[in-house]
Amino acid sequence: MFERVTILGPGLLGGSVALSAVKKLSGCQVTLWGRREEPLKVAQSVGIESVTTDLEAAVKEADLVILATPVGVMPKLVEKIVEVAGDREILLTDVGSVKRMVHEMLAPTLKGTKIRFVGSHPMAGSEQTGMEAAKDDLLDGATCLVTNDGGVDEDTVKQVEAFWLSLGCRVRRMSAEDHDYAVARVSHFPHVLACVGATVGLAFDDIADLCGGGMRDTTRVAGGDPTLWTEIMMENRDALQRSMRESIGDLVKLMDMLEKEDREALHAYLEEAKTRRSLI
Repeated sequence: MFERVTILGPGLLGGSVALSAVKKLSGCQVTLWGRREEPLKVAQSVGIESVTTDLEAAVKEADLVILATPVGVMPKLVEKIVEVAGDREILLTDVGSVKRMVHEMLAPTLKGTKIRFVGSHPMAGSEQTGMEAAKDDLLDGATCLVTNDGGVDEDTVKQVEAFWLSLGCRVRRMSAEDHDYAVARVSHFPHVLACVGATVGLAFDDIADLCGGGMRDTTRVAGGDPTLWTEIMMENRDALQRSMRESIGDLVKLMDMLEKEDREALHAYLEEAKTRRSLI
């Protein structure tokens, strides 16, 4: 499908995409680009042979370029890609956790070029960060959401979908707006809950050693990178606030049930929560 794939960004997700592509895409040249040498040395130590800090060298012959950097960094990178590409066709995608902002930011730069952008978001990750945490099976069974708000032709979108399928993902297509509201509920909002759980539940240091599996499980992702999650929450703040307001409403209802000693209503709520949890 692609002879040369370049991933820009040697973090957890970018590194995992690169490792998976090296493992599963026979005959494909996989290159990993990063600004710093240190994570690229880690990448080489785990089997990614082609690494570089030279952006021009990384993208000048690539068929598919994957942006695996923070969303705010993407516009400058794309300006450089446009400059390097000239009149050559390149298929461009990303792994950002928000999509409306990415499509809106990149569209002006890509207008009139032969670079076609299709948004992607593999729903895979960890509270760990960096190339050191990357795994070649991180994408196995993950759902990759694909967005095409730029109106790229169908064959090109199918190429992007086929790429993620080849790495072991399931694929689902959505609009960027639907993506952001859905991901706010199933990814960004749970991170908020984990942070609140850790902050309130562990308000006193001397009770930390009382924690069991429940506390560890429900607050695990609160151990993620605060810088990364600050950006994600701010970028998707409109959709995230909707889920947060709903949760405040539910907390108020639960408090009311407890104050009124309404066992029947509380039991019904917990039953509904159990049913919803079984959907996963």
